[in-house]
Amino acid sequence: MERGGHKTKVQNVFDIFEERGFIQQVTDRELVRELLQNPVTCYIGFDPTARSLHAGSLLPIMALVHMQRAGHRPIVVVGGGTALIGDPSGKTEIRPIMTCEEIDENVEALKKQLSRFIDFSNGKAVILNNADWLGGLNYIDFLRDIGRNFSVNRMLAAESYKARLETGLNFIEFNYMLLQAYDFWHLFKHYGCLIQMGGNDQWGNILAGADLTRRLEGKIVQGLTLPLLTTSSGIKMGKTHKGAVWLDSELTSPYDYYQYWINQDDPDVERFLALFTLLPMDEVRRLGRLKGADIREAKRALAYEATRMCHGRDAADEARALAIEQFGSRGNINLSAPMPSINMEATSGYRISQEELEQGIPAYILFEEAGLCKTRGEARRLISQGGGYLNGERIQAFDQIISLKDLRDDSLLIRAGKKRYMKIRLF
Repeated sequence: MERGGHKTKVQNVFDIFEERGFIQQVTDRELVRELLQNPVTCYIGFDPTARSLHAGSLLPIMALVHMQRAGHRPIVVVGGGTALIGDPSGKTEIRPIMTCEEIDENVEALKKQLSRFIDFSNGKAVILNNADWLGGLNYIDFLRDIGRNFSVNRMLAAESYKARLETGLNFIEFNYMLLQAYDFWHLFKHYGCLIQMGGNDQWGNILAGADLTRRLEGKIVQGLTLPLLTTSSGIKMGKTHKGAVWLDSELTSPYDYYQYWINQDDPDVERFLALFTLLPMDEVRRLGRLKGADIREAKRALAYEATRMCHGRDAADEARALAIEQFGSRGNINLSAPMPSINMEATSGYRISQEELEQGIPAYILFEEAGLCKTRGEARRLISQGGGYLNGERIQAFDQIISLKDLRDDSLLIRAGKKRYMKIRLF
């Protein structure tokens, strides 16, 4: 890169990955770093098992973002072919078999979604559906040309298969490693792809693809895995008490997406700023040093940058403004501000009617029905430990009766802990 007649050195993306915490395993650290000194083609695969990815898929997406920013060419493989089988990696039971029509619809939705993160114009990146080359394979030819290169003993030693042997691994799932390895070879052969990346549960599949390419072509390709993230409280990345945090704005609104990030636990904030934003690491470290009430600045930066990348600047600006209106700059709740709400007549499961509210509802039942707690037992424990609030006041007993007299402007504001709110309106 030249600027003002002088060349500026571009940082090797491998060093960026190491500094930001992206790397779990790598086939050959020195060779991969050397390979990334010059533009290369890499790929990551995504399963089209739903019409949206969720926040748990953000780490591989961000890895491709960094690759592209460093001048490399990402290939996104949407697994329309392998989804017909289902990846056993990280699963204790077989995935439901999807129809071709369901997969095709999801593939199109994911293509549109991933385009918000990755620039596919002018060949800067490629998005492919592996059904295009797997769907036409002849089974006998595949077994003869590809299957003979795989050792059953070695396959059974892979973590993705060992974990399933106790609960049962069927034959169709057993073929998944062969097909993903075939993907890597196909992308090397036809697109010059030299690196596959993926979650650490894909390590065995990545090695299988590298080995197959070496056997068929006599060429060395590389692999790199990303850590499987959990929050400091042990929750899988992208999950909340309400379920998955989707990247689709129709499934998780930009405001709720913003709230997911701003409500991360304090010990996770610096790590997530490094992984899920493009802020310079000097700024990440500065924000990570903030303590006490000041850490809200870091959380607001995380929430804004993550929302901006996923939903755009306008949606991030709106979500931030709404959060400030609702909670204030210091996090104090504004009872009159807009916030997540449910219609009392449309609550899922147990139906809360005006008549029932006239009779009174135990607090723990209301918390469970409103979705602030997964179970009534969890709600009882939360409230008994002082973590339940009604209209800003701590609830004194888990079975405290909540009734019409507690309404404020025809609504109730309930809160679980410091961060989870729900306004229940009466219509």
